[in-house]
Amino acid sequence: MLAFGVYSLTTLDFSWSNVAASTQNAVKVFSLMDPVSLPAPPDLAYLIGLTLGIVILGTVVAALISIPVSYVSAANTTPAGWLRVLGRAIGVITRAVPDVVLALAFSLAFALGSSLPGILAIGIHSIGMISKLFADAIEQIDHGPQLAVRAAGGSKAQEFWSAVFPQVLPSWIATVLHRFDINLRGSAILGYAGVGGLGYAMKVAFAQFPEGYGRGLGIAAVIFVLCVVLEIISSMIRSNLLGVDAVGNGLGGRILRAAGKRPPVRGQPPGGHVAALGVEAALRRPWTRARVRNLSWAWTAVAIVVAGYWMADVDFGQISWNYVVPTLQSFWPPNFGSHSLDEFAQALLVTVEVAFASAVLSLVLSLLVGSLAARNVAPNNAVRTTFRTILVIFRGVPELVLAIFLIMVTGLGNQAGVVALAFGGVGLLGKLVADSFEELPPGPERALSAAGATRSQRYLAATWPRGLPSLIGNSLYLVDTNIRAATVLGIVGGSGVGFYLTNASTVLTLHGQVTTLVIMVFGTVLVVEGIAAWMRRVFR
Repeated sequence: MLAFGVYSLTTLDFSWSNVAASTQNAVKVFSLMDPVSLPAPPDLAYLIGLTLGIVILGTVVAALISIPVSYVSAANTTPAGWLRVLGRAIGVITRAVPDVVLALAFSLAFALGSSLPGILAIGIHSIGMISKLFADAIEQIDHGPQLAVRAAGGSKAQEFWSAVFPQVLPSWIATVLHRFDINLRGSAILGYAGVGGLGYAMKVAFAQFPEGYGRGLGIAAVIFVLCVVLEIISSMIRSNLLGVDAVGNGLGGRILRAAGKRPPVRGQPPGGHVAALGVEAALRRPWTRARVRNLSWAWTAVAIVVAGYWMADVDFGQISWNYVVPTLQSFWPPNFGSHSLDEFAQALLVTVEVAFASAVLSLVLSLLVGSLAARNVAPNNAVRTTFRTILVIFRGVPELVLAIFLIMVTGLGNQAGVVALAFGGVGLLGKLVADSFEELPPGPERALSAAGATRSQRYLAATWPRGLPSLIGNSLYLVDTNIRAATVLGIVGGSGVGFYLTNASTVLTLHGQVTTLVIMVFGTVLVVEGIAAWMRRVFR
């Protein structure tokens, strides 16, 4: 697979000299542009609110639907084997269909400018990831509480809500927050499907060359700042809610430690209130500081959802009900239209090559940046903080925003897609590399230090070999996400499957081609997931 990634780089005619030459081109274009500018403050506030509202509601819809889907998908909770297959199939299919394709299709059944296509597109596409990770977490729980509720005569619903859901709630919250980050970065591309917000304003600005490019870059900078700020906030929420202890002397660590301080309950021994007060008293939950804090977070989340509904300006009257059924029917049966299987297969190959080529570049850079961002590898805390900040910046730039800029300004074509996906991949894979290295048991590294090993010897002999299985799994996950991301590059001028998907999604009579292309992408994703599962078993 690594060899195929390198081969893809050569097939796509990728070279750093071409990138450098295109950079010089970009400088010339910059000289023709108006200065970077922003919409008027009221307009900018409206666009930010609309974008956040769409992303919040779409993520919440996916989070709620993922609960029953993951319930039937997990082996230890599903009522029947065929339901488990159905639940897993729903997850894979919703992950395989790009959100921008869904938004383009829904736009045909809604009034122009409606926020509902974006909400539904984000919601449906996000079900796949949230339900998969949620189902995996359910299968890894401690089965003791579940068996205890069953032995006491509890129903299936009581087993789930009393014994299963409380165990996986922290994982579910973390997954939903992570998906929110991804959806916010992806919301920029939804503007190219007609969904309102910052993405649509950026599309309109970039369409006005050269005077509109300054405004487009300004809006892209706002999206970047939003992504970085909200990622920091969501990281703080995850750490506070999930009980992660903050370490280090950096600003983030000090903030988390200050927010997470829990003074001991008076009269409560280390064993907890059950040992101190007995079972009867434990059944009446005391209003501890932790309980008040968690309830406050819960009501804050409810308020955010209500605010999101208000900001998204949802109007169900904008649904053109006469077009809903014909739009759904137009996706079946699948067909090739005026194209051939060979054309679609060649386009799919280009998409896969872009995904693998960008993954190779991300892997090389992530090993360097991610390793130095790990606490047990970085020489000091200053280096770790610096590289952690670099990873946040890499993750903050939406890949498709960068692709839009590269394609429209430099005309790199497939190389623009490779560079954009590689840039975003460094942020994702680098963080996963750093986290996986930090989670390794420190015993072998300490033993080597006691034997007089250097820092590089500890890394090569203890950290790297034990982190390799996780690195392989995360790299294949990156390939998986790159395939999906590469499919929508066609909407901003790229080639591959995305080019045909974009053309077919906007015409009702061509939706059969969309189904054909989605099935092909779906099959490719299944193959990659199968290889990833096999390799995880081999390296376990």
